[in-house]
Amino acid sequence: MALDALLEEVRNGDLPTHVGIIMDGNGRWAKARGLSRLEGHRQGALTAERIVRFVVKERLFPYLTLFAFSTENWARPRHEVDGLFALLESFLREKTEEFIDSGIRLLVVGDHRPLPEGLRAVIEEIEKKTANNETLTLAIALNFGGRWAILRAAKDLLRAARSIALGPEEVGEELFRAYLPTGSLPDMDFLIRTGGRLRISNFLLWELAYTELYFTDTLWPDFDEEALLYALKDFQRRERSFGKVKG
Repeated sequence: MALDALLEEVRNGDLPTHVGIIMDGNGRWAKARGLSRLEGHRQGALTAERIVRFVVKERLFPYLTLFAFSTENWARPRHEVDGLFALLESFLREKTEEFIDSGIRLLVVGDHRPLPEGLRAVIEEIEKKTANNETLTLAIALNFGGRWAILRAAKDLLRAARSIALGPEEVGEELFRAYLPTGSLPDMDFLIRTGGRLRISNFLLWELAYTELYFTDTLWPDFDEEALLYALKDFQRRERSFGKVKG
């Protein structure tokens, strides 16, 4: 099906508000071509750029979260980790003006403290410059883990509870959720994972409670606009009952 026809078909159905993508398969894509893993990550960054531009251009949904680096990824070879951070810093510096002009609000969720100083600086700069943009909120999960996020939220809530004499019975889901790094984002409707792995890899554990999951064997550098639209068509075939009985 031609891309324009597929896009029109998707537009005629219900679209998610918040989509997440676990961008898996960069290393395997590179290995299959005799390239370095870092080259695979470069190609993956280009894919992310194309997908973000497409989502913005077509106004497909207002929230997109990309899983870029997990708390477990520190176990990778040091040169690969350093290369990933350098690649991301360069990408963000190059795209700052495009983010501003395109109406993209950047939000980086995760533990920033261990990140290189230059990367932390550019993140802070772009977050401030794009804070009022409304076309797309692009959240990048960087040095992020679902267990880390829940544990951090619990600690922060305990500190706050002591200062305002908050009792356990006063802590509900909405209050707890506000302390999560993703507290300003709506819960995720649809999660796409590329690369053929059938797991969520310690991603947004709290936020994925009723998320529709979609797995594809396509490696991330090969994922394109058409692949995104077919994934959205799959989402549109789902019946979301949120634990209730319909009919």
